[in-house]
Amino acid sequence: MHEHEEVYYHDHGDGHVHCHPAEHTHEHGHTHTQTKAVINRLSRAIGHLESVKRMVEDGRDCTEVLVQLAAVRSALSSTARVILKDHLEHCVGDGDSADLQALNEAIDKFMG
Repeated sequence: MHEHEEVYYHDHGDGHVHCHPAEHTHEHGHTHTQTKAVINRLSRAIGHLESVKRMVEDGRDCTEVLVQLAAVRSALSSTARVILKDHLEHCVGDGDSADLQALNEAIDKFMG
């Protein structure tokens, strides 16, 4: 397995996105099935985070701000789970589907 410090997502413009390391320059022949879902989740998280920023600017109670930040963090973790599973299914795995299912279940348990 290759380790890369930075990964980029390339949008083909047709609803398909793929990931590649920064130094990687050639196109892949695979697609991701969750692109729209990930973009929607990120858009909602961005909107929520902007609301939290306004809360801080307005001097809202710290407890309220922390609760909302926890919600944003949870939304980002959920989005990361979708990206990771999509990556496993489309970038990593031509492996046994039972192995991928077991790994997906382990990810769900680990990420809560």
